[in-house]
Amino acid sequence: MTEKRYVRGNEQLRKQVFRLTVAASVFFFLLLTRLWYLQVLESERLKELSESNRLRLVPVAASRGTLLDRNGAVLVSNAPSFSVAVIPQDVKDKEALIEALVRHLGLDRTELLERWEKGKGRAKYYPIVLAQGISRDQLEFIEENRLRLPGLEIEMKPVREYPGGLLAAHLLGYLGEISEKELAETGFREYNLGDYVGKSGIERNWEKYLHGADGGKQIEVDARGRYLRTLNETLPTPGNSIVLTIDRDIQQSAELAFGDKAGAAVVLEVASGEVLAFVSTPGFDPALFAGRMPPDKWSAYLDDKRRPLENKALKGQYPPGSTFKIITALAGLEDGLIDADTTVLCTGSHRVGTGTFRCWERRGHGQVNLKKALRESCDVYFYQLAERLGVDRIARAAREFGLGEPMGVGLENEKSGLIPTAAWKEKRFGKKWYRGETLPVGIGQGYVLTTPIQLAAMIAAVANEGTVYRPHLVKRIIDPDGKVLREFAPEVLKRVNGKPGSFRFVKEGLLAVVNEPRGTGGAARLYEVKVAGKTGTSQVVKLRDGRGAVPYQYRDHALFVAFAPYEKPEVAVAVVVEHGEHGATAAAPIAGRILRTYFEGKGVIKRQARQGDAGEDDDAESPEESQGD
Repeated sequence: MTEKRYVRGNEQLRKQVFRLTVAASVFFFLLLTRLWYLQVLESERLKELSESNRLRLVPVAASRGTLLDRNGAVLVSNAPSFSVAVIPQDVKDKEALIEALVRHLGLDRTELLERWEKGKGRAKYYPIVLAQGISRDQLEFIEENRLRLPGLEIEMKPVREYPGGLLAAHLLGYLGEISEKELAETGFREYNLGDYVGKSGIERNWEKYLHGADGGKQIEVDARGRYLRTLNETLPTPGNSIVLTIDRDIQQSAELAFGDKAGAAVVLEVASGEVLAFVSTPGFDPALFAGRMPPDKWSAYLDDKRRPLENKALKGQYPPGSTFKIITALAGLEDGLIDADTTVLCTGSHRVGTGTFRCWERRGHGQVNLKKALRESCDVYFYQLAERLGVDRIARAAREFGLGEPMGVGLENEKSGLIPTAAWKEKRFGKKWYRGETLPVGIGQGYVLTTPIQLAAMIAAVANEGTVYRPHLVKRIIDPDGKVLREFAPEVLKRVNGKPGSFRFVKEGLLAVVNEPRGTGGAARLYEVKVAGKTGTSQVVKLRDGRGAVPYQYRDHALFVAFAPYEKPEVAVAVVVEHGEHGATAAAPIAGRILRTYFEGKGVIKRQARQGDAGEDDDAESPEESQGD
């Protein structure tokens, strides 16, 4: 009996030992499997987490390239700006941190939360920019309370500085924080949330050259996030500088000449198409767009009837008025319908069918040849010529000079204007073209629309007798070491092959416009240099009530195109003054001021001390000169 109990006891013991052995084996197997999983499969992730507990990646933003004028004057540079960033994994109480930033720094809660949410998809140790352009007081508060605000970092980023203030704002453009949509695009793969990118003008269209490459520092911190040492550093590569064709002095003179008037002016080199001035007034402050735009300032921009945010030099589409008579005259000369001596009797109006088309001079100009018609801007002369030419022939001549299509200057959203044809009207309105509709076209009214940049290219081509250059804004691109990466040469868009004498006859008329008695452009006269030009006035509304003051928005636009010197043209200018009423009194003085500045810079004219007001020029219109246009 005793022996049986002994055997049974051993059997139970063996079973217990077996169970314990199996349990221990399973435990050690699971332990080894877990160790293998952690050390082999998860080693990289765990290493990254371990390192992130003591290491920080601090991005270092690259400086954008500088924008310079043709003579090396700085138009846009960089200045340091400080931002508040947060490292999410170091924040234990998000709500408390947000509340502290709102209460002590006056930051907007909604904006802080939106920025935090946008950065959620990134690594938790990567800083998210919460606020940019903080003040000195805000910076000092964060530094003094760093231990009570765990997870906050101060980043320094260069931002744009504008020595000229509003100077050439529409041309230079402005920066803004990169959007989520842009970050998803192929061209922005190297960018990070919180980076600035060009949103308009040169800043936008030459972004890839200006941006540079950001660098970074890998630093070691203690348990409280305090800096200990730098472990690794990659220096940022500054962006390339861009030398523009703009002359700062001419640009500034042109903007001052407008005063508080709205409009645009473009100044070109006749022999190259280089843009010496690119003006759209009123301007705006580009520095405001890099941060949070003050609501009152934004409202002021939107409520201003002069539309300060619109790039009028590129996007403004205006009837060219009598400046278009240059095209009509050249078309008539080319077709042999007129010559320099062809005369027309102007009695103050011209009838076509049941319609009466009036000249601006209601008493009439009498017998008029080409020179007199241009000098005094006789409408009847060009009504009759346009009627003989027909709309399609006028359109063909206009397109030879680049009118009615974008010039391709390298800025966004350039408008094309409109040069109507019979086929265009049939397609657009489903109606045929009537003979009476051609007459307004001949004097730059009706359906005709042009942009200031087109008018400048057109008058430059008249000055050089047939070569239409593409207006361009960039001379060269220079890397941070001063090496020229790209140089831009003149580009010919079109060549107008005219008959011998056609350009000469028209240019003689344009010289008379500015320099002879009863010429409409006497306010642009420079006695040291011969200026040739053409005034224009374009209707905003077809019929106006002649009684009382005309509301601003219904007043006619004023235009003037010119080139100089007459003997050997160097510079061409187009000026549009919105609702300026008359080219002779509103646009021509501005052009005269611009041309004077150009020739003062050349040393041809002695510099004069002037006030900043438009029209304060020695070459005021004399009583003998015509008041037309």
